Amino acid sequence: MSDLIHLELTARQRELLLRGLRYVRSSRMLEIREIPDTIAEERASELTEIGQLVAMLDHKAGAAAVS
Repeated sequence: MSDLIHLELTARQRELLLRGLRYVRSSRMLEIREIPDTIAEERASELTEIGQLVAMLDHKAGAAAVS
């Protein structure tokens, strides 16, 4: 991730973003069809990235709540 964007989000904005990310993650996980290995690898990579972003947002919110 060389292109970083710093955002200041309200608690509501963060929750909306997390909800959307969780929706996208579950949507990608629930796709039922035969897919080539390359697409399966791409989907796994996307799911990993989404999981990392969710974790990052959760961590930032926890750190902000402590401050």
